[in-house]
Amino acid sequence: MGLAEELQDETAEVLSSLIRFKTVNPPGGERACIEWLAGYLEDAGLTVEVAGAEPDRPCLVATLEGGEGPSLGYLSHVDTVLADPQDWSADPWGAEIRDGFMYGRGTIDMKNQTAAEAVAAARLARSGAGFAGTLKVIAVPDEETGGELGAKWITEQRPDLSKVDYLLNEGAGAVMPFGDRRLFGVCVAEKGTFRFNVRTSGTAAHASVPGLAQNALLALAPLITRLGSGRPGYDLTEASQAVLEALGDGAEDPGAALERVRTVSPPLAALADAMMSVTFAPTIVSAGEKINVIPARAQVRVDCRVPPGMGEDVALKRVREVLGDDGYELEFTEAIVGNRSPVESKLMDAIHDWVVTAEPGAETLPLILPAFTDSRWFRAAFPDCIAYGFFPQRHQTVYETWPLMHSHDERIDVRDLGFAAAFYHDLPGRLLARS
Repeated sequence: MGLAEELQDETAEVLSSLIRFKTVNPPGGERACIEWLAGYLEDAGLTVEVAGAEPDRPCLVATLEGGEGPSLGYLSHVDTVLADPQDWSADPWGAEIRDGFMYGRGTIDMKNQTAAEAVAAARLARSGAGFAGTLKVIAVPDEETGGELGAKWITEQRPDLSKVDYLLNEGAGAVMPFGDRRLFGVCVAEKGTFRFNVRTSGTAAHASVPGLAQNALLALAPLITRLGSGRPGYDLTEASQAVLEALGDGAEDPGAALERVRTVSPPLAALADAMMSVTFAPTIVSAGEKINVIPARAQVRVDCRVPPGMGEDVALKRVREVLGDDGYELEFTEAIVGNRSPVESKLMDAIHDWVVTAEPGAETLPLILPAFTDSRWFRAAFPDCIAYGFFPQRHQTVYETWPLMHSHDERIDVRDLGFAAAFYHDLPGRLLARS
């Protein structure tokens, strides 16, 4: 029996215990879950400290000292989004195992990783395994609403607890089949958020005679269509250039490269396209308030994501490219620059080495997450920290995993729990010994 199979049952048991704590955020109420996890890790021999911004919403840091050397952090959040039992075929907090899958809110986002990291650390502590440096298991609340009470708080208020040289978090790791290749993504960066409003104006009149008015909503409609179908130019970064090189010839036009990827795997092409460009998603439209009045003003709110490290100037350039310069007003309502870590590092080398050993013939691929995670708080607080997102799954692909996140019947292949736990168990010996 391999290590993954040895760790599978315990990881499934720990995950089932975590799932049964209803940590929907808001309101969160993660203390009972954190305290259970603290007890589990303390029993295994780790040193645990629990502290937080609010009594009912603490963070946990469990430490396993090795020898002299750098520190490695295993980060996860234990809060989840809401689940409506009416939409599920299983109890969202029941941790039912059916046909080899565990069902429950948090099985993908992201109590699965909490469980695998904890079991790996517990196994290392119980066995007295030696490695250089320090391993920290960090579990936080409040990620689903921004992390103010979780990762942001602990990095800013308790750097003595949370500072690490290397960090692993959520964001990637499920295998991506690409023709006859098996790619394991490693999230090295996250896109920024530059949301904006687009407004149009007209003149109001009675709706019974539309020809006497200028309908602001009709002026807005083609702009919405352009935002949905327009194709702005590409804005490449170190990470997206690495993606192009891994999937084809990085020197050629990104559009042509993505078209070739699309002929093999449309889902992978869609993911890669989002990594390499500014994206626009019109989400909320508002106009008139009375059915019999032509609206004089109309507005669409747009969720805009920008490649990491780029700012409002890039977002505005791409908006103008799609909408033109006239016929509307534009106002940015949110501006968060995306964050990133270097593509090349000792941590990337250690991940790659483990993947090709555990899955012969497989490859690793740096990825940019279109959304954001708690990694941003660690990168901001500790600029020298190398932070990646990686939870390896070889049975449940990224195309099967991603649609389950925040959705009904969220579930994970139980075999992948042991696979991931084996990775977290092996990594300290591979990485920390290298430094």
